[in-house]
Amino acid sequence: MATVRSFTVVPALQDPLSELDTIARNMYWSWDSEFIELFKRIDSNMWFACGHNPVRLLGSIPQTKLDALADNQGFLNQLQRAAEKLKAYLGEQTWYDRVCSESDKPTIAYFSAEFGVHECLPIYAGGLGILAGDHLKSASDLGIPLIGVGLMYQKGYFRQYLNIDGWQQEVYVENDFYNMPIELVRKDSGRPLTISVEYPGRCVVARIWRVYIGRVKLFLLDTNLPVNSPIDRMITSSLYGGDRELRIRQEIMLGIGGLKALSLMGIRPTVCHMNEGHAAFMALERIRELRSATNMTFDEAIEATRAGNVFTIHTSVKAGLDEFRVELMDKYFGGYFPKLGINRQRFLALGRILPDDDGEPFKMPVLALRLSSYSNGVSKLHGRVSRGIWGCLWPGTPLNEVPIISVMNGIHIKNWISDELGCLYDKYLGPSWADEAMDQTLWGSIDQIPDEELWQIHKRCKEQLIVFVRNRLKAQMQRRGTYHT
Repeated sequence: MATVRSFTVVPALQDPLSELDTIARNMYWSWDSEFIELFKRIDSNMWFACGHNPVRLLGSIPQTKLDALADNQGFLNQLQRAAEKLKAYLGEQTWYDRVCSESDKPTIAYFSAEFGVHECLPIYAGGLGILAGDHLKSASDLGIPLIGVGLMYQKGYFRQYLNIDGWQQEVYVENDFYNMPIELVRKDSGRPLTISVEYPGRCVVARIWRVYIGRVKLFLLDTNLPVNSPIDRMITSSLYGGDRELRIRQEIMLGIGGLKALSLMGIRPTVCHMNEGHAAFMALERIRELRSATNMTFDEAIEATRAGNVFTIHTSVKAGLDEFRVELMDKYFGGYFPKLGINRQRFLALGRILPDDDGEPFKMPVLALRLSSYSNGVSKLHGRVSRGIWGCLWPGTPLNEVPIISVMNGIHIKNWISDELGCLYDKYLGPSWADEAMDQTLWGSIDQIPDEELWQIHKRCKEQLIVFVRNRLKAQMQRRGTYHT
C-alpha cells in the first residue's frame, strides 16, 4: 500500500506582500478594524468563507490574485500602514513600563482550559474562555509580562444547530493547525520541541504551539502525535469532552504538562494564575519541582510556592466543579505523591473539605484554594457566595474574613466596541482614549458628545444586528430545508 503523506501548502508572497504573513500571525489584528479591512480587501467573500482566518485566507487565494496585489499601489500603501502600526504597537512604551521598575519584572503564567481569543482559534466554549482571551489582550495593551498556558484541541468545542424537526444537534469541526495563526515551538535544530508527562505505566508526549497575541504569548499543548497511543492522543481531542477519566488526563496535561513546558522553554514564572480549578495540578508540580531542586520538605515547599499562586473561582454550581473519585486519584497519582514527600492520606486531604472523610472525592477547587495565597470570585456577589461555600476551609474564621476577595470580570474594550462608536470616541475623547479608559477624568468629556450623534450610531448598530440575525436565520432555515429562495 502506498504511503499516505500530508503536505502543507503556503502562499508565495512577493517581497511587497511579505508583511501580510507577519500581520496574519499576530492576533493583534483581531481587535483592530484597520487590519480586518486589509484582509477583507484581499477578497471579502473568501474572508467570510475562511471563517475570518487570515492564515487560511492567504493559503486559499489564487497566486495570480496575490501577484496582482503586489502591483496594486493602493493596497501596498494600506499594508505598509498596517505593518508600521503593528511594529509601533509592539515597540512603544506601555503602562507597565511607566509604573513598574524594569529590574523588578515578574513573569506571570496564566493557566486556563480554554482561551477565547478569536473565532478562527476555536478552543473555547463560553464565558470562561472569552474572559481568558480578553485577559491576554488587555495584558498585551498594558504591557503586563503575562503568558498563557492551555491545550490545543483537535476539535475544540461543539457547534450547535437545529435539525429539520427543531431538535438541537452538535457537530465537531476538526481544527487544521497548519492553517491557523499559530506556530510550533521548535528546537535550534528545527525539530518540534516536546515534553513528556508521566501517566500510569507510560509517558505521554506533547508538542507545544505558540500564539502571538499582541505582546503576549499563548502556549498550547497537543498530544495528538503518532508516538502516543490512540487513547493518549485523545487527551487534547476536544474541550470538555469524554468521561471523568479523560478529564483527569486533560487536567494533568494542562497543569503538570503546562508547567513542564514552561520549564523546558526556560520560563520560570514568578506567579502562576489558575483560571478556575482545571489547572490546579500545576500547584502540585511547582512543589515537586522546588523540592527536586532544593531538597526542601513538603511543608517548606508548599509555603514557598503558595506565595506565588493565584486562583480565580468562576462557578458556584456543583456540576461545574471538577472532582475525581479516590480510585482515579490512586490510579493517576499513586506514583506521584511520594515525590512530594507525603503519604496518601495527606495527599488526598489536599483536595477534601473534610480531610479524614475517606468517602469524599478529590475536589479541584479545594486543592487550588489550599495551595494559593490569593483567591478571588468574579463579582462582589460571587465573592460573597464563594466565601459562604468555601469558608469551612478556614474553620473559626468570620465569613467576611474568609480570604476570598472579589475582582469584577471585565472586557477588552477595543475588542467589543463597534467601529462607529470607536470613531466617535476618537473624535471627542482623543485617539488614546482606550489606553486611558481607567482614568475617570477622561470620561468627564463624554457629555461633549451630542445626543443626536450617539443616537444615530445606536440606530446603525441596531440595523446591523437585525441584518445579521436575519441572515443567520435564513441560513439556518435553508439547512433545515424550510426556506427556499
